[in-house]
Amino acid sequence: MHTLTRLVTAAGALVMAGCTAIQRVPPVDVVQPTTAAPVAVAPVSVQANGAIFQADRYRPLVEDHRARLVGDTLMVQITEKISATQKSNSSVDKSGSIEAGITALPGVKAARLARANAAGESANTFAGKGVTESSNDFSGTITATVVQVLPNGHLIVAGEKQIGVNANVDVLRFSGQVDPRAIAPGNSVQSTQIANVRVEQRGRGQAAEAQSAGWLSRFFLTMWPI
Repeated sequence: MHTLTRLVTAAGALVMAGCTAIQRVPPVDVVQPTTAAPVAVAPVSVQANGAIFQADRYRPLVEDHRARLVGDTLMVQITEKISATQKSNSSVDKSGSIEAGITALPGVKAARLARANAAGESANTFAGKGVTESSNDFSGTITATVVQVLPNGHLIVAGEKQIGVNANVDVLRFSGQVDPRAIAPGNSVQSTQIANVRVEQRGRGQAAEAQSAGWLSRFFLTMWPI
């Protein structure tokens, strides 16, 4: 009885360790956190002088609103389309033949050498063909937040959008590096003009669980040696 208990305990520990080692979905290196609060600016102590212009309240009248500081928002048009195709063909054909015969030997009659012949042939043929195709098409819109301003003025932006319907949640995360010169009027930018793009779309809930294998199946697929 004690032996059976120990075996059950050991089997349970092995299963739990295997489940812990199994990564259900590959992670995406999205910049974290995906939001940032604006840096608080200490108010400038200025004595009221009755002038219209005040340094602590100045805003350019003709400035086009574009993201440039930590905490500013930026609309990102995600238009990622990647397609790759690789083909390879190889063939090898090799053949050879050899013939040998004996027509005369000292002390042996020629009639006995009629069958003293040898012949051989060899052939080797190999053909290989491979095709690899990959296609990725992703489009959407997300509003990201400036989480960091680099010394050269480039903006590190990150954003997250979650939509829940009934028992399912759709999560979209985005991050990248934006050159302020690529920001178009209207404070928007195409994802194709953003460097180091990271896009992640995951689902949580019943629909996502229905599309994934059970934990026991994943355990055996991961731990099985064949």
